[in-house]
Amino acid sequence: MTTKPKAKKFRIRRSGPLGNGRPRPEDAAETVDDGFGAGPFPTAAPQPAAASAAPATPAARGVDEEITAIRREGLTGRQLRMARRVAQKHGLAPTSDFDAVRLLREQGIDPFHRANMLELVASEGRQTTLPQLPQTVPQGRSPQLPSTEVMGADTRAREIMRIQQDIARRRRRRFALMLTRLGFFVMLPTLLAGYYYYFVATPMYATKSEFVIQQAESQVAGGLGSMFAGTGLAVQQDSIAVQSYLQSRDAMRRLDSDLGFKAHFSQAGIDPIQKLDQGASFEAAYKIYKRNVQIGYDPTEGILKMEVIAADPGTSAAFSEALISYAEERVDGLTQRLREDQMAGARASFRDAEAKVEAAQQRVLDLQERLGVLDPVTETSALMGQISTFEVQLQEKKLQLQQLLDNPRPNAARVEGVKGDIKRLEALVAQLRASMTESTQGTDSLARISAELRIAEADLANRQLLLQQALQQLETARIEANRQVRYLSLGVSPVAPDEPTYPRAFENTLLAFLIFGGIYLMISMTASILREQVSA
Repeated sequence: MTTKPKAKKFRIRRSGPLGNGRPRPEDAAETVDDGFGAGPFPTAAPQPAAASAAPATPAARGVDEEITAIRREGLTGRQLRMARRVAQKHGLAPTSDFDAVRLLREQGIDPFHRANMLELVASEGRQTTLPQLPQTVPQGRSPQLPSTEVMGADTRAREIMRIQQDIARRRRRRFALMLTRLGFFVMLPTLLAGYYYYFVATPMYATKSEFVIQQAESQVAGGLGSMFAGTGLAVQQDSIAVQSYLQSRDAMRRLDSDLGFKAHFSQAGIDPIQKLDQGASFEAAYKIYKRNVQIGYDPTEGILKMEVIAADPGTSAAFSEALISYAEERVDGLTQRLREDQMAGARASFRDAEAKVEAAQQRVLDLQERLGVLDPVTETSALMGQISTFEVQLQEKKLQLQQLLDNPRPNAARVEGVKGDIKRLEALVAQLRASMTESTQGTDSLARISAELRIAEADLANRQLLLQQALQQLETARIEANRQVRYLSLGVSPVAPDEPTYPRAFENTLLAFLIFGGIYLMISMTASILREQVSA
């Protein structure tokens, strides 16, 4: 009974995409059955008996031992094909893929080095060669057949143990390298930042205050103006303007001239990072100013929040109060020109109307003095009364005369007396009527006097009406100007703190750790992606 020879199983160890000749741990246990057992390949060329019986030379035994050692390295098929192409590129003639690895190593060439592989890929991309067909094995050499050696249980266990130890060793090495990189790029900068915040940074005191810019209540009962009056939207532009001014170089220069801002931050007790150098420019001082004077505006509530940081609490509170006074002056100046323009026009119109009323009054007075008539209406009424009285008397005299003439023997003396009275009354009435319409010597007629006075009085009445309108316009302008006034109301007054506010050592150290860790993670991921793209 013949027994079938056991199939030879051999390991194929794979490496990374570039191949460095070392097996991968995860592929260490993979075995592939060639399907022919321990016997020779069916298509292998028969070996002469004499040649097989003859002892091998030392050189041949050395070559076989090297190929056997290379075979035991567990190189992948991709690595072997790459080694053959590298050998062909260097003008070598290997009989097999393992022989190509041996010949390249004898020439001092690492077939699995990244530079050689990239150069081979580049040269293959530039050249187009004919396909390489399978070659026959020369008769003078032994065929490259699978080894007939069967791996025992002890050998397998030793190989598995060696692979596991190699995996653990590489994992420890990689873990140590990762810890080293983390310590150098993350922990060391974090420790330096923590040392600065805990032991070097100068304690800073922050004074906080809140204020709001308000507008006078509007007198308008309805409309969009009344809808937004008294809200943050009505003074939003003013609040933004005040915020911009407090953060400007003008405010910093004024604060420096009043309270010595640059001198305060140039003290010797301040740490080098926060200190301002002696004789520094205003631009350098302005950078310190923007970092230590924080002003925020909440558009929903219309509140300006200010935080002023200084090396001592008294100076911090003094800086805050000075900036609030600057803000009040700026708020007053925002609408001052508008209010002055409104009031100036109203005042000029009122003064002009008042002057014209005085001129009209003076003209009426001059006419009254010149004509000797206080009131033409009264004078005319009195004169018309006299004419009416005399006309009544004239009618009575005419009736009396008619009565006397009706007597057959009238008294001539009485008739003549009545006729004389009638003539005198008629002359008097004619004279009074003439005085109303005709000018006499040295005086004008009453009609002319009355007309001039009436014109002057009408002009005076018109001027008085214009004066009333100008006065009303002046009052309206005054109310509008008062409505345009802005007020700065303090919600939170500046109070000097009794404990330092900055630095917040723990929070700042934790923030530094997160920042450095994020930077390291981003750079590591970027390097890994680039490495994969290059080696793919």
